[in-house]
Amino acid sequence: MTLDRDALFIGGAWSKPATDSVLEVVSPHTEQVVARVPEGSTADIDAAVAAARKAFDEGPWPRMSPAERIDVVQNLSGLYAAKLGEMAEIISTEMGSPISFSNLAQAPAPWMQIEAFLGIAREFPWESMRPGVLGSDVMVRHEPIGVVAAIPPWNVPQFTVMSKLVPALLAGCTVVVKPAPESPLDCYLLAELLQEAGVPEGVVSIVAAGREVGEHLVSHPGVDKVAFTGSTAAGRRIGAICGEQLKRCSLELGGKSAAIVLDDADLATTLEGLKFIGVMNSGQACVAQTRVLVSRDRHDSFAAALAETVSGMKVGDPMDPATEVGPMVAQRQQERVEKYIALGQEEGAQLVTGGLGMPDGLSTGWYVRPTVFAGVDNRMRIAQEEIFGPVLSVIPYDDVDDAVRIANDSEYGLAGTVWTADEAAGTDVARRIRTGTIGVNTYTMDFAAPFGGYKASGVGREFGPEGLAQYTELKSVYLGAPEM
Repeated sequence: MTLDRDALFIGGAWSKPATDSVLEVVSPHTEQVVARVPEGSTADIDAAVAAARKAFDEGPWPRMSPAERIDVVQNLSGLYAAKLGEMAEIISTEMGSPISFSNLAQAPAPWMQIEAFLGIAREFPWESMRPGVLGSDVMVRHEPIGVVAAIPPWNVPQFTVMSKLVPALLAGCTVVVKPAPESPLDCYLLAELLQEAGVPEGVVSIVAAGREVGEHLVSHPGVDKVAFTGSTAAGRRIGAICGEQLKRCSLELGGKSAAIVLDDADLATTLEGLKFIGVMNSGQACVAQTRVLVSRDRHDSFAAALAETVSGMKVGDPMDPATEVGPMVAQRQQERVEKYIALGQEEGAQLVTGGLGMPDGLSTGWYVRPTVFAGVDNRMRIAQEEIFGPVLSVIPYDDVDDAVRIANDSEYGLAGTVWTADEAAGTDVARRIRTGTIGVNTYTMDFAAPFGGYKASGVGREFGPEGLAQYTELKSVYLGAPEM
C-alpha cells in the first residue's frame, strides 16, 4: 500500500496543487522516504481561505441549527471509530510514535474528543435569556467566530487537529487546517472521513506546508481566528501577527512541567507514573513532566530508582508493540536533544543514566538514549528550557514551600503532578502551583475540562465548554423597551 498522494483537499474536494513542490515524509526509524505528498503554496492557501470564506459568508453550515451540525459531526465520529487502527499505524509511520502509544492515545484520544464535544454541544447555551438590570430582557447568543486557521504540530497531529476542528465545526465555523510538513499523512485519512460524513462544500480544507506558508495563512485577511499548537517561539510570532490585526487566537504552547514527589509518596506508584508522564511519546509531549522535584533526604535513592526504571524501557522500532521509546521525529530534533544532554553535563548535573550516542542495538534512526540527570539546579538550562525528548531532571528541594517555589520558577505553566499518600495535602499543594492542569497521583487530560497554560504556555483553553466557546463570538440582543 502506497501512502503517496498527488492532490490537496481544498474546499472539501481533491484539487491539483498550484505548484509541483513535494514534501517527502521520512521514517524516523529507517531514515527512508515512506511517502511523497504535495507541498502547499501560498496560492493553495489563498484558494482554501477563499473556499472557507465563501462557505461561511454564503453557505449553509453557519446557518444550520446546532442540532443539524451535531448530526454531521456524529457521522464523523462513527466513521473515525472504524479507522482507529489505520490512523494509529499512519501516525507511527510518519513521526515515529511507538505503536503502543498510538493505539493508546494518538488515534483513540481524537475520537474521544469528538464524542466529548458532541455531548458538550448538546448542552451548550447557544442562545439564552437573562433579565436586564434596566428592566428589559437580554438574549445572549454564541455565534460562530468565522474562518478558522487550525495549525497542529507533528508530535500528536490528530489529537491537536481535533481539539480545534471539532469545536470549530460544531460552532458553525469553516476551517483551513495546515498540518506540519513532517506529519501530513494522517490528515489525508481525516479528509476522506470528512467527505464521507457529509461536511458541506467549502467548510474544511487541509493544506500541508512549512512555516512560511503557515505565516501566510496566519496573516491572511480572510481568516478570523488562528488556533495553534506548537513552540512558544512560534506562538509569540503568531500572537504578534494576530494582535496587530486584532484577530482572535488561541495558543497552546510549550511546557517545562514539574512533578513534585512528597516524602510519603509510594515509590513504585510514583515511578510507574513518571515513566509515562515523563517519557510519553518518546518525550515529545508538551505536558511531559521533565522536572522531578524530590526532597534532599530522598534525592539520591529516588534518582537511582528513577534511572533504573528509565534505563529498563525498550527503545527501538516504533512498530514493535513492545517498544516504549521510539525515535525523535527528525534528525534536527535528535541533534537538539543531544545538545541539551551535553549541556547538562557541562552545567554540572550528574548523569545517572543515558547520555550521548545511539541506544544499544540500533544503527539507524533518529534515536536518543533515555536520560536522567540528578542534582540539577533549577537555574540550569536543562531545567528551564523545553528539550522535547526523553530527558528527565531530578531537582532537590528543602521543604514543601521550597518545592512550590521551584515548580513555579519557570516561564511555563502547562501541567504538573503531586505524588503523595495524603490526597488532601497533595491537593493543597496543587492549588499553589501556577499551571493550567495538574494531577494528584495521576495525570490526564479530561476532555470535559479546560486544558491550556499559564504564562508562556499559551493563551486560551481547549476542551470542555470553555474550548467550544473559543470558536464563538458573543452577541447581546436587547428585547423590548426598558421601563422608565
